Amino acid sequence: MSPHELPPKLQLRDGSTLELEVFRPEDAPTLQTFYRAIPEEDRLYLKEDVCQDAWAQRFATRVAEGAIICVVAKANGVVVGEGSLHRALHGWMRHVGELRITVAPDWRRKGLGRVLASSLVKIATDLGIEKIMAQVVEKQAAARRIFQKLGFHQEAVLPRHIQDLSGAKRDLYLMANDVSQIWAAMESLVSDYSPDQGA
Repeated sequence: MSPHELPPKLQLRDGSTLELEVFRPEDAPTLQTFYRAIPEEDRLYLKEDVCQDAWAQRFATRVAEGAIICVVAKANGVVVGEGSLHRALHGWMRHVGELRITVAPDWRRKGLGRVLASSLVKIATDLGIEKIMAQVVEKQAAARRIFQKLGFHQEAVLPRHIQDLSGAKRDLYLMANDVSQIWAAMESLVSDYSPDQGA
């Protein structure tokens, strides 16, 4: 699967149908609208302040450079979920990718987070990435469960390592696995890519 080959239609566990699209730099305003609708308490734990125009510009630039591959899920044309694969194009970590996933509150617990993560793992494989990591804040228990189901394991916990947007210090969980080992865990998620089966 190349970055531009995604299933055109996707059916989640509850029967909802969504479209998956590869994000383009010119779509930055639409993505920012999605993030601004995410509850503030959820945005506290994101790596950057996604409501700032400067963030949208940086994100779009990195997508254009190929340093970020982003997949969005849409319901009736509205973004309801976003997943991105961040990678170094040069240097000693060029074989490593980082996954970040955000899903709108009304679309959680339907399997969408796993679909976005699985799509990006497939793309990472196509790009030759050998290891994928995720950085999860202590409060993001649901995100940790998603990554565990995808075969990620906890490599480290860094106490009070990050400072969220409110200024509070939080523990950071580093989760990772080799792509070759993630594939086995993904076999049970094959139905996520079928338009005829639930996620």
